Amino acid sequence: MKNLNKYKGLFIVIIALLVINNIASKVHSRFDLTQDHRYTLSPAAKTIIDKIESPIIIDVFLKGSFPPEFRRLQNETRQFLEEMSAYNSNVKFNFIDPLAEGDDANAVAQEFYELGMTPARISIMENGKASESLIFPWAIANFNNKTVKIPLLKNKLGTTDEERVNNSVQQMEYSFADAIGQLVQPKKKKIAIMRGNGEFGDAYIADFIKTIRQYYFVAPFTLDSVANYPNKTLEDLKEFDLIIEAKPTQAYSEKEKMVLDQYLMNGGKSLWLIEQTAMESDSLFNQSGSAFALPRDLGLNDFFFSYGLRINPALVNDIYSAPIILASGNGNDTQFSPYPWFYSPLTTSPNSHPIINNIEAVKFDWANPIDILGNNIKKTVLLSSSPQSKIEGTPREISLNLINTRPDLSTYTAGELPMAVLLEGEFKSVYKNRVKPFELDVAIDNGKSTKMIVISDGDVIKNQLQKGQPVELGFDRFTGNTYGNKEFLLNAVNYLLDDSGLIDIRSKEISIAFLDSEKTAQEREKWQVLNLIIPLVLLGMGAFFFTYLRKRRYVKN
Repeated sequence: MKNLNKYKGLFIVIIALLVINNIASKVHSRFDLTQDHRYTLSPAAKTIIDKIESPIIIDVFLKGSFPPEFRRLQNETRQFLEEMSAYNSNVKFNFIDPLAEGDDANAVAQEFYELGMTPARISIMENGKASESLIFPWAIANFNNKTVKIPLLKNKLGTTDEERVNNSVQQMEYSFADAIGQLVQPKKKKIAIMRGNGEFGDAYIADFIKTIRQYYFVAPFTLDSVANYPNKTLEDLKEFDLIIEAKPTQAYSEKEKMVLDQYLMNGGKSLWLIEQTAMESDSLFNQSGSAFALPRDLGLNDFFFSYGLRINPALVNDIYSAPIILASGNGNDTQFSPYPWFYSPLTTSPNSHPIINNIEAVKFDWANPIDILGNNIKKTVLLSSSPQSKIEGTPREISLNLINTRPDLSTYTAGELPMAVLLEGEFKSVYKNRVKPFELDVAIDNGKSTKMIVISDGDVIKNQLQKGQPVELGFDRFTGNTYGNKEFLLNAVNYLLDDSGLIDIRSKEISIAFLDSEKTAQEREKWQVLNLIIPLVLLGMGAFFFTYLRKRRYVKN
């Protein structure tokens, strides 16, 4: 009977364990105990991941032996993907080492280059010796015969490896959610690329158009029919959710301006890349090595003034700038050298708005300063010059001889000059209480709530050409530098058109603690010795104590 009761208790324990295990296999929960909740998916990301109804395969090329900071990126990527997979089991992922087969690293790197996935060169300091290694911080998401590339490493000029990794982890959720959104969400919004006022040709905006086509329907739109059919032109334009004006060079008529104004009043959104000066870098490469920067009147002064901005027909001269590349020599002896060029500002971000949070410096050329005017419209300066900048009026002769002149820093006192501004709110019509250039069935004087971004340089959207083919926007083929132009403009478009709130994920702040590499190198030997000696000391103390107890026990016996 006693044995029966003993087995009965054991049987109850086994049954209880089976029941608990069965419940746990069906109902489980994950707890994010990190202070910054880095592993907690945002509502916007969950909305996108919920739409994955069949397996999506994510290949991550972050497998191998890395320095500690990049191992951290590897681990954070794995943990985040595990969180996504736990939320939706259709998310599958693999970690792949591109060099696992022993292939030549340069050959593998070339393959990645051709696929548009630039490898990263990292410096490794080991035992006081510096070396360089290649890593491939990219992932590829595959879903229903569609593929999207996902960058995992955020580059930023002047940052350490730890800062790069920290920035990358902050943007990880946005990068994956954005990529998955491209695969599972159908296109809905439509963008008009404006034509008819001397805007950039297709070749110079080809890379950006290719990029936004992954998210939206894109089509050209001209205002040529405004002269004869203004009402129909307006109705056709209202079919688009956003218009992009990429560096117009010809003045707008009053009818064209009213169509654009009424489009805005009806809730349409717009992205303006506009200059009030006429100056091109190519015009300097002549026999004299100089050219005149002249004011350009597009007839839009009252247009932007009414909305709360004034774009000045002047140039921003900034100490913090990108170089100009000049050639010397002839034929095979030609050499290309960089020189300081203060008319190409590298703009900074005065705030942490989602559009510009953790992006690389954006390169401007011949930019104009923007004045912020007071009205009821909310204005956010997205990009500005550095504190060491100045304004130069036009007309003005610009010469390449400036590269040989040391700048007078005492004149660079203009401070941070706005060059990209976001406007949000209910705009007032330019033609309110004015004679209108044509009659509308319904003319709106006080518009619906909407958004507009004004950038005082059209070249921000311009990609370079190599052998007649467009290269990636932001990539300078002469210096090899990649600037943040593409990411900035894509974020701007997504912010203007985003209804899901996905862009807000970019504001997520995550802080990752890293070891001090310099201190680690200095104290390496000390900790190696301690790690070797302390276990032996503890083992010896244990052995001594055990022997002592044993002798004492037998002595008593």
